[in-house]
Amino acid sequence: MNDLKTPSPQSVDRIFAVLDYLAARDNQGASLAELARAVSAPKSSLISLLAGMLANGRLVKDENGFYYLGALMYSLSMRIVGSLNLASIARPVLESLMEKTGETVLLGALAPSGDLAMYIEKVESQSALRYTVSLGEQRDLYSSGIGKMLLAHMPKPRQANYLRTHELVAYTPATITSKDELLEQLDEIRAQGYALTVGERVRGADAMAAPVFGRGGEVIAAIVVAGPSERMRMNRIADLEHLLIAAADLSRFLASTDRFQSAA
Repeated sequence: MNDLKTPSPQSVDRIFAVLDYLAARDNQGASLAELARAVSAPKSSLISLLAGMLANGRLVKDENGFYYLGALMYSLSMRIVGSLNLASIARPVLESLMEKTGETVLLGALAPSGDLAMYIEKVESQSALRYTVSLGEQRDLYSSGIGKMLLAHMPKPRQANYLRTHELVAYTPATITSKDELLEQLDEIRAQGYALTVGERVRGADAMAAPVFGRGGEVIAAIVVAGPSERMRMNRIADLEHLLIAAADLSRFLASTDRFQSAA
């Protein structure tokens, strides 16, 4: 006879309380003492729960002892986003943005692997010379506007692990291959709220990206405007304003909607 230990309702409540608290921390992490206060649990009781969540990938802990949501939780969030059919929800916003900018507009999120960006919806420019991708196409996080936006908003331990385990290969002479330079740029992207790439992935093509936030304040996707470098640079200020407004509008809609209808 197997002796299976069933978690108590209190333990389950504390696990969800920890996840909710860390999700609301905007990737700042929290110490054991802070989590214990937040979920009203003794540190001695909480530490065993945290150890289990570290072991199964739901949490990660940095060298300072701060806890963050782990890769497994981000993978789960992407599955939830998929079930909510974010692409269909966002399409009217993308169409409006394409009309205003005249350039190709893309929606992307982390791929299931967690270390690539993937395009999940697009509205292509009507210009003969335009930027184009295939839905489902994936991009490295370090060399694309969408990837840099998602990488900039990763928890620091996960971001550090990505940089430690990935070589920065140059696609063009403009690709950033210095990890120190990339880290500085990621901090700047997070602070200013948008990412710009200038011929880093494809020579002669520029892009700008803005974050889409979920209900918990986490970045779940990014909207990208991409096109030929000459046009993008000529219209950068106006296009960037339109992009930021569109991303904020979509984020507000997601935050205010309790439930989405899947397009089944």
